[in-house]
Amino acid sequence: MNDCLFDLHIGYVRFRNPIALAPMAGIVDGAFANQYAGDAGLVVLGAFNLDEGSIEVASKLVARGRKEFISDEPMELIKKEIRAVNSGSVVAVNVRSTTLEPLIEAAKIVKEEGAILELNAHCKQPEMLEAGIGEALLRDLPRLSAWIKAIKETGVVLSVKVRANVINDIELARLIDKAGADIIHVDAMLEGFGADLDAIVNYRDATRLFLIGNNSVTDFATAKDMFSRGADMVSVARGAMENPELISQLVESVTSYQKSIGWYNAPKHVCSEGDFRALAFCCLPVKPCPVHEKFKKLGYTAEEFARTKMEFARGTMLEYGEDTCFGSLVWCCKITKPCWIRDGVLNTLDLSDAEYMKLKEQLAKYILDHARIPVNESR
Repeated sequence: MNDCLFDLHIGYVRFRNPIALAPMAGIVDGAFANQYAGDAGLVVLGAFNLDEGSIEVASKLVARGRKEFISDEPMELIKKEIRAVNSGSVVAVNVRSTTLEPLIEAAKIVKEEGAILELNAHCKQPEMLEAGIGEALLRDLPRLSAWIKAIKETGVVLSVKVRANVINDIELARLIDKAGADIIHVDAMLEGFGADLDAIVNYRDATRLFLIGNNSVTDFATAKDMFSRGADMVSVARGAMENPELISQLVESVTSYQKSIGWYNAPKHVCSEGDFRALAFCCLPVKPCPVHEKFKKLGYTAEEFARTKMEFARGTMLEYGEDTCFGSLVWCCKITKPCWIRDGVLNTLDLSDAEYMKLKEQLAKYILDHARIPVNESR
């Protein structure tokens, strides 16, 4: 497999593909990761309990039948489990603590091991909420922000695991972004309905941080649903237990898709409620269309938006295409949308679908880089 196919990197870590194993308390350790997720780009171990308060809560949960990782030496356990992963996947460690100091200590260890620390703001058991850990952090945003800032002072690559639809997701994403985290790992749970794909779009349009989508990923079709809403990576939890080949299947499918299309998580079109990145596919803004509302949120006027796209196109293959609707490929749509005019131009230019979409991905970044209003402040 070509490890350079996906350009996915944060700080000192580089992911070989956008498929992850999500943490499951008392279940996902190094041995589990090696067995079920040997091909994954990322494996998230844990959750591990770091201090007396979190260990006490975990013990109560074990007493009523829940699995948990409990150790008298949690830091040594973390180090041992990171080193047990022998698949070549990047390792993250999901942790809980009622106090900050153990999180700082864990962050230093995790960084030394070349791994990622993931702060658990996700678990929702009543005992955890009462102790102020897990999802309770979402209802104490000043503490969450302060903890993120303090942990990041160690230099560790930091992920924050959250649950969607608990508080305002846009405000939460922006707080995590501005506090300095590197990754948001969002369980887009919609009670009784599987994954809330709209929540993924909300997070994508609120931050440019690396975004991991989680919940109800059972095949490549459900993974693509999350990718097209803006997830940079998708994670699998119990689905891997139900189908031990699931992660390998997802890696194979997304690899094939990336080779053929060039932009595995290309967004839906703006007129189909796509995220900000979809502005790369929009027509010249000369008629009433959702594109106007979208680019205005980034501070663009119609003229500035058009000029920005043309500035990028100049000197690239997107500059060509005088026979297309607006005289340039820069205004053309996603390759998966049939268009014989666009495809004719690509054929004439000897530009493959993947090369075309890679240029569109670069264009999307250019539009966001030059916005007057940053994504994490957009209206």
